[in-house]
Amino acid sequence: MLAIVGLLAAILLPRLPIATTRTQLEAYAVEVAILLKADRNAALGRRGSIAAVVDAPGRIVRSGSGDRFVRVPDDVVFDALLPQRCGGRPAFSTISFFSTGMSCGGTIRLTRFDSGFDVRVNWLTGGVEIVAQDNLRANR
Repeated sequence: MLAIVGLLAAILLPRLPIATTRTQLEAYAVEVAILLKADRNAALGRRGSIAAVVDAPGRIVRSGSGDRFVRVPDDVVFDALLPQRCGGRPAFSTISFFSTGMSCGGTIRLTRFDSGFDVRVNWLTGGVEIVAQDNLRANR
């Protein structure tokens, strides 16, 4: 009997989906922040505008300065609060950075159960920060 249970466990365990942990969720937030900071630095260095593309339904943030991207797993809720217009033009689901260091700003929220992280881009400074959002349901 024990051998049968062991055999079933060996067959079924590799097929079970592994849920994203809080530590992994934070790592995704850090990756997104690094990508956005790199785009800001590229805008400063190139003395031009750079726009990172935020595809919330596709769960992807794509760099505007290179081929880097971050894809978030399906078990993570991916929300984005982005400007509709930037620099007088439609923003089209982007976070834009300018040669001055400024940005049109935006927030990307990654959540799983009762914890999450906001990756916030300040519109005035273009600075990128990560803010922990623990116990989300209690704060609503």
